[in-house]
Amino acid sequence: MEIKPLHTKVEKIIQLMLGTIVLEDPKGFPHNESNLYYVLLDGKIMWHAEKPEPQALYSRVRLNDNGQTLSTYTLGGHACELDVQTGKILSKTRLQ
Repeated sequence: MEIKPLHTKVEKIIQLMLGTIVLEDPKGFPHNESNLYYVLLDGKIMWHAEKPEPQALYSRVRLNDNGQTLSTYTLGGHACELDVQTGKILSKTRLQ
C-alpha cells in the first residue's frame, strides 16, 4: 500500500496486519494536528495519535515487543506510550 503524507513527508512507517502507522516529518507539520497516525488497508485513517500537549509533534516512534503499544518521543521532550488500537496515551513522561 502506498502511503501519501498528509502535510510533509513520511519519516517512518510501521506495517501492521490491518494497516500502517505513519510518522510524518514534524518540520512544517501543522501544530494543531498529530503527525502520527494509523492508516487502514483501505486508505482510511483509523486514528491520529493523542498528543501530550496541544503544540507537541512526534519525532520518533517504535512498536514495542508486545505488539500492542508504541513508544514515542516528541520534539518537546515527552516520552509516551500509546495504545496501537486507539492512538490514546497510556503513559507519559517529561524528559527535560
